[in-house]
Amino acid sequence: MIFALALPLRAQRPANLLDRSQARSMTITREGIVATSQTLASQAGAQILARGGSAADAAIAANATLGVVECMMNGMGGDLFAIEWDAKSGKLTGLNASGWAPEKLTPELLKQKGFDKMPQSGIYSVTVPGAVRGWKALHSKFGRLPWAEIFEPAIYYARNGFPVTEFIHAYWKVAEPQLATDPGARQVFLINGHAPAVGEVFRNPEYAHALELVARQGPDAFYRGDIARAIVKTSTKLGGVMAAADLADFKPEWVDPISTTYRGWTVYELPPNGQGMAALEMLNIFEKFLLPQWGFNSADAFHVKIEAQKLAYADLYRYNADPRFVKVPVDGIISKAYAAERASTIDIKQAHCDVAPGDPTEFGHDTIYMSAIDRDGNIVSLIQSLYSAFGSGVVVDGYGFMLQNRGALFRLDPDHPDVLAPHKRPFHTIIPGFMEKGDVHIGFGIMGGPNQAQAHAQFVSNMVDYGMNIQAAMEAPRFTKPATGGCNLLVEDRVPAAILDDLRGRGHILEVCGDYSTEMGGGQAVMFDSSTGVKFGASDPRKDGAAIPEPDPYFKPARR
Repeated sequence: MIFALALPLRAQRPANLLDRSQARSMTITREGIVATSQTLASQAGAQILARGGSAADAAIAANATLGVVECMMNGMGGDLFAIEWDAKSGKLTGLNASGWAPEKLTPELLKQKGFDKMPQSGIYSVTVPGAVRGWKALHSKFGRLPWAEIFEPAIYYARNGFPVTEFIHAYWKVAEPQLATDPGARQVFLINGHAPAVGEVFRNPEYAHALELVARQGPDAFYRGDIARAIVKTSTKLGGVMAAADLADFKPEWVDPISTTYRGWTVYELPPNGQGMAALEMLNIFEKFLLPQWGFNSADAFHVKIEAQKLAYADLYRYNADPRFVKVPVDGIISKAYAAERASTIDIKQAHCDVAPGDPTEFGHDTIYMSAIDRDGNIVSLIQSLYSAFGSGVVVDGYGFMLQNRGALFRLDPDHPDVLAPHKRPFHTIIPGFMEKGDVHIGFGIMGGPNQAQAHAQFVSNMVDYGMNIQAAMEAPRFTKPATGGCNLLVEDRVPAAILDDLRGRGHILEVCGDYSTEMGGGQAVMFDSSTGVKFGASDPRKDGAAIPEPDPYFKPARR
């Protein structure tokens, strides 16, 4: 003992704990976990698990709560995508609950009104919100608790209020001038004309009423009942063309996930109209290079990943659209042979600033993100969004929530596959992810508009190529390229200065952000080791959230 005390402090501790680069530890438990971007929402989901709820029940409850406590990012006025993994059967199920354009919203109408491109906000950027019917689809297929019970946390916080957290306040503050210009938004989302301060309690009784209607009456309250009538009335008042049938006729779609393999792992995304195929294309390109040998802190590795992003996104923006309207060459885009062709164009010494899309047809045959895992190991990877902060800026009169502006991603070019058309779904940025190898199964996602596919690929590479755990892989410094064309990109300043200088020497134009920049999006992940029954959770420090475990049953009575 005397000898041990005489040693330097460093020598008394395991070396791998002394110098680790990750700031947080994983959440580890034998029970369930809910990981979201706001702690009250994570706790709400964990409480649902403790009441005997499934991962789907917890995901819906947490998502509904996020619509209250992180209202600029999501809510019942937005869309939803999800992947569910069933622990017993090993089956993956995908859900596309993204809404379509109103029947009367056409390129001709917008051109008559003076638009030469899609409006980025306002009533003509609004598409039918898919989230509420998405929640119901998940609950009907995978839920255990009564529907109404799942909404109690969200209703509680909307009615009684919650203290606003740091990142959420910052987003709210930036949107303050936008909110101040609209009477409805000003009344609902500003307190005495200002965004709520950090720690200030915010209440939204109008939204509480909307949630109560959905809890009592189900999705029909939103798509056929009082809320539907309010949406149509609000649209008409602003000169919009949303009709009752646009809402009533919408249904979400069950879809089969698409996948690729990456150095022994299988990685899954959802098919178009989301951008998941770009993440898979990037991984296929990564696989052609020696990333594990180069290591994480390598200029060559960063360079290859940046160049792969440009190639994949050139294809994404050229081909992605609603597959119910056009044929999207998904098989070609995610094929290994096409990746080899695209990878061969990368110059290891020089950045390419103008990258054209390839021709994948001859190959093959943004937002909150949250994840939940229940005690049985079932996983829900779910993402939901209004698109821009506070969406379209249009508040539904009397119900306290914003409508999304997903229509902003349509094109008016008649020759583009993503051209606006009645009841067509736009290009979508929000994507849930899933990956597995042997007994290890991971639901993950990272929000942030066009950041998402590139962040997914970096997360997977961090785990597979460099052996990081899910928390370290989520925290590791990232780059993002939000715009197409050129050599400009954003990168966090935790990347060593020597690497940044090397990248500049290859032609990359870098804007260096802070340590944990929100420009890189924020993510969550849950992992299940089916050989031990142990669950793991990770939550990104770029957001206010946490991975909250379901309480162990140390109090009686136990679960239902």
